[in-house]
Amino acid sequence: MSQTPQNIQELSKEELIEFLVTTFRRTLIHYGLWFREAEYQLGMKQAMDAEDQAFSASFAIHMKRLSKILGFEVDPKGMPVALLNQSRERILKLIEAQSANWLANDGVWFQAVENAHDMDTAKRCNDSCWTRYSPYEAERIKRLLGLPDNSGLEGLKKALNFRTYAQLNKQSFHEETENSFVFQMNECRVQVARQRKGLTDYPCRSAGKVEYRFFAQTIDSRIETECVGCPPDEHPAEWFCAWKFTLKA
Repeated sequence: MSQTPQNIQELSKEELIEFLVTTFRRTLIHYGLWFREAEYQLGMKQAMDAEDQAFSASFAIHMKRLSKILGFEVDPKGMPVALLNQSRERILKLIEAQSANWLANDGVWFQAVENAHDMDTAKRCNDSCWTRYSPYEAERIKRLLGLPDNSGLEGLKKALNFRTYAQLNKQSFHEETENSFVFQMNECRVQVARQRKGLTDYPCRSAGKVEYRFFAQTIDSRIETECVGCPPDEHPAEWFCAWKFTLKA
């Protein structure tokens, strides 16, 4: 900008597009801050109830308003018809792509904090973030699948298959008994990428302990989580991390 504009009418087309993108950015941040404060003030369950209502209303409003300007059709629920007309295969590819975007978003945040401070600071932020995200994701999956509270190990196995990570990584269940099973992450997108670059495993055990414990307890408060192995631990070639889940009486 050669001089400070007085209003958006004075922006160039390229600057207007940049400003447009920031409106989506501000909306995303504001939405997250609303949820964080509701969770702090009301607790996770009531915040989730409020977010159910807020998201349904917000999505419909956004799609209706944008469809009028951009000229795409929406169905009575506010869902873009162009998406409804896509094949199952393309929708699955979109889910995978958006899951990869979610992972990239996590990575760039980590790098931003690490570059400004250090890895220990980034890991502290990362681990704390998982204390919020894991129960949120678990509760969203519970509601998607209609799982009751305390749905046991079968409920947990179902839920693990619907995590965002599950759309990117290869995972499996082992040593299944009536009261426990072992979950293995056989192919981890992050760790495989590091291997390709000749790097050592990222030491994710501290985050994993938070991530899996909070997820499992949200599905069923009776489930205890034990780390079988996770970097920086040594591990066999067939998995990067493994976790044992036990249903306590």
